[in-house]
Amino acid sequence: MKAPTGGTITLDVVLRFVDVATDALAEAREEIDALNVFPVPDGDTGTNMYLTVSSARDAVREAADGGDLVTALSAFGRGALLGARGNSGVILSQMLGAIAARIARATPQERNAVVMAEALREATDASYAAVGTPVEGTMLTVARAASDAALREAERPGTRAREVFTTAAAAAREALARTPDQLPALRDAGVIDAGGRGVSVVLDAAETVLTGRRPSPATAPTHRRIPVPVPTDELSEDGPAYEVMFLLDADDAAIPPLRETLAGLGDSLVVVGGEGLWNVHVHVDDVGAAIEAGIDAGRPHRVRVTHFAEQVATARTTTVRTGRGVVAVAAGDGLAALFAEAGAEVVQGGPGRRPSTRDVLDAILATGAGEVVVLPNDQDSVRVAQIAAGTAESDAGVRAVVVPTQAQVQGLAAIAVHDPGRSFEHDVLEMTATARHARHGAVTIAARQAITMAGPCEPGDVLGVVAGDFAVVGDDLYAVTCDVLERLVGGGGELVTIVRGTQCPGDLAERAAAFVEAGHPAVDVVVYDGGQDRYPLLVGVE
Repeated sequence: MKAPTGGTITLDVVLRFVDVATDALAEAREEIDALNVFPVPDGDTGTNMYLTVSSARDAVREAADGGDLVTALSAFGRGALLGARGNSGVILSQMLGAIAARIARATPQERNAVVMAEALREATDASYAAVGTPVEGTMLTVARAASDAALREAERPGTRAREVFTTAAAAAREALARTPDQLPALRDAGVIDAGGRGVSVVLDAAETVLTGRRPSPATAPTHRRIPVPVPTDELSEDGPAYEVMFLLDADDAAIPPLRETLAGLGDSLVVVGGEGLWNVHVHVDDVGAAIEAGIDAGRPHRVRVTHFAEQVATARTTTVRTGRGVVAVAAGDGLAALFAEAGAEVVQGGPGRRPSTRDVLDAILATGAGEVVVLPNDQDSVRVAQIAAGTAESDAGVRAVVVPTQAQVQGLAAIAVHDPGRSFEHDVLEMTATARHARHGAVTIAARQAITMAGPCEPGDVLGVVAGDFAVVGDDLYAVTCDVLERLVGGGGELVTIVRGTQCPGDLAERAAAFVEAGHPAVDVVVYDGGQDRYPLLVGVE
């Protein structure tokens, strides 16, 4: 990976960072969850930080289609805020939002090193300001150490952004190793701070993007010695019993009184956001009073209440589950109906509304089955599905396996051969093999000027997709559809599946089916109403 060398931060670097950071937190999620003993030992810090960054990644990738860095950065910050989960996730969202805002203000005359060092400083300041009662030995301390080191490094003449992040990441790892000396709860448990570990993972990801190197394991603190304490039924003698979170539409002037009210009700208070939208997190005993405080301040929505004792007890017990289920991500109402008719628990997804890990996890648990096959049906949803499957297995004892379907038609092919009467291993093997051999394509309309694998395109051009890559550029929807079909059917096949989308004009699907029947009379053709956006037609060949 290359570091930016010009006077500004590029959109390409931002996009690489969100991908690397999300994957890194996905890999470290279980480790960070196990480290989670402060402020409440509920074992979800890694999951919450992953979900927060994953939400930011989805938002920035969606906004990046227009190629505008400032718009993408704004979406990145807002995505992190909307997707923030838990105390650590809310604080991390404030950090990410501050970093995005500083990069958006950068000018060509500023050195990247200075911009990034100041971005880290503003992230730290914002995180401290967001917390009702800052505690040292937490992710705040790790962030402060990183930003202080970054500022010192940026003062050196000729320093580049890569040196700033290398220094910041190293300082974060050193500060993380010292957190047990600062916080008795960590020292007693024999662990480092979970939130601080998450911050370190994110900074390591930035270093990797800018240098092309992963930080040396030898420089990382020892963090795998995790004798996690077993909490009693009372999480603490005097600690609040509930976690309350909600998004809040409110004027800036309403926030100071809200902070004051919530601070008097409980602890672990974090209020982040701005420009009329806020994310509120607090631990309380009186849930009603916390929500009423939000109503007094503005309009609370997406309210989530967690009873800590129940959460910990749930983590200790395994529900008896029997049978086998399937979870499928569907990109449209018609596709959802097809998967549901085949017996799947459906998760709404597709371009622009890809599911979160929580969405997939909830669907896995909703099957009530002890064995679950997950069909993500989209390349970008595979990793989310894998995290959800791993969480279902570790937290609920569900044996969940992801068949890495990368297209809706591959998912339809896989569920068609699903047979709960076979052994689980055999069923997964058959579904995987069928999906892998199902060739897939699509047609769509170009939204902007771009260079594709098939050559340049202009807005309004028709694009033919084969196996996930743009293979055809044309100006006639039917002609491009026929080209895609011929490329797919030319390799052989017995069944062609055509899925009509919301933007499919007239009888295009029927004309496409007739084209296949005329040229390949031995091949069966079926046409479904999928209801998917963006793609007038999806095509599969088995």
